[in-house]
Amino acid sequence: MARKTIRSTFALDPGTVESLDRLAKRWGVSKSEVVRRVVEAAARVEELDRASDSLAALQELQERLALTPEKVDAWVREAQALRNWRP
Repeated sequence: MARKTIRSTFALDPGTVESLDRLAKRWGVSKSEVVRRVVEAAARVEELDRASDSLAALQELQERLALTPEKVDAWVREAQALRNWRP
C-alpha cells in the first residue's frame, strides 16, 4: 500500500545536512526516511518522558499524602462500601 506523503521544505544548517546524508547512506534509505525515523523515535522518547513525569507526579502525591498500605486498604474498603450502598 502506498504511503501518503506531504511535501515540506526545511532550512537546515550544513552540519545537520551532513548528519542527514551520513545516516541515509549508513541506513541505506532516503533522507526523507531518515527524517521519518528520527521524528518517530523522538516522539516515542517524548511519550516515555511524559509517562515518567506522570509516575513521578503520582509518587510525589503519595508521599505528600503519607500513604501507607494500611491507609490504602482503608480507602479501598471505603470505596467498595460506597459502591455497594443502596438508599
